[in-house]
Amino acid sequence: MAIKLENVGIAVRDLEATIAFFTDLGLTVLGRDTVSGEWTDTAVGLDGNHAKIAMLQTPDGQGRLELFEYIHPEAIETEPTLPNEIGMHRVAFSVDDIDAALEIAARHGCHPLRGVANYQDVYKLTYVRGPSGILVMLAEELGKR
Repeated sequence: MAIKLENVGIAVRDLEATIAFFTDLGLTVLGRDTVSGEWTDTAVGLDGNHAKIAMLQTPDGQGRLELFEYIHPEAIETEPTLPNEIGMHRVAFSVDDIDAALEIAARHGCHPLRGVANYQDVYKLTYVRGPSGILVMLAEELGKR
């Protein structure tokens, strides 16, 4: 059986703010829609499912994020995920310039959880808390500049 990762889906509090964050980092919007009806109830497993969605893609065309803001049922606020919690953890991106990426993130009020680390002189990396509390890892491969 062949298998391919299609996308990572993330429910967000504010679709527009989240799109702005990720497009500023370099992703592009492939499409937007509002979805509802029996097919979404069946696929997602929520009765009355109604959401605004956007599909974003990385510049290399390999990575996609599907963002959705629930209209119905009402979104449930939860505590932001901690790095050591079981379950969906984070979304990670390679960047050419981590300092430039962090400047972009800061314009959206998103900052490193602690700082920028150097992993064995191979990567500089950090986790930032993105829109809706999403953990976003940014990593710059050293020697690629």
